[in-house]
Amino acid sequence: MKLNKYIDHTLLAAKATDKEIVAICEEAKKYDFATVCVNPGRIGLAKETLKGSDVGITTVVGFPLGATTSESKAFEAKDSISKGATEIDMVANIGEIKSGNWDVVLKDIKTVKTAIGKTVLKVILETVLLTNEEIVKACEICIDAKAEFVKTSTGFSTGGATFEVVKLMKDTVGDRALIKAAGGVANVDDAIKMIELGANRIGTSRGVMIMEGKSSNSGY
Repeated sequence: MKLNKYIDHTLLAAKATDKEIVAICEEAKKYDFATVCVNPGRIGLAKETLKGSDVGITTVVGFPLGATTSESKAFEAKDSISKGATEIDMVANIGEIKSGNWDVVLKDIKTVKTAIGKTVLKVILETVLLTNEEIVKACEICIDAKAEFVKTSTGFSTGGATFEVVKLMKDTVGDRALIKAAGGVANVDDAIKMIELGANRIGTSRGVMIMEGKSSNSGY
């Protein structure tokens, strides 16, 4: 298992400085992570720092609430790709999920997927706010919308990924979509268990600690 290639090395804090963004990109190059995950306004700096490496750039859309319009999410996604993003993590409209407005949820995701074409789309469901039934239905909607990944969490709500939710998502999507477990992965044992349960990507700010076999209860 190439654990490094499961990791989206993440820094989405509003107070993140240029120096900190450069640092996570340098770490990503050192450990050859799958991608760095940064806010859209940081794509240019990440692209410059990662030049010459095969580390991708994930950015977030409609973040962290998912409550912006579908059209604005689509514009943000396309603009981000034009600036160097290679993967898009969009937040689903959680309020519409909680309201059972599944046609709206589907349209929201499809609008972004249509806008970005073959670029990888991961849909953040903020599972800590959902019932198991809502998680299952939302995963099915993501598949219908042709999203490549379903993702557990933003890391900005009341909780992150859990083993139980990742298993539920895997039981739901099977081989029809990939899974990103984000937030709360504290050490290498957590990461490996998430992968064994079905996660194809790990979103974390603790990528270096995971690779070095250390553990931390702080960070994303």
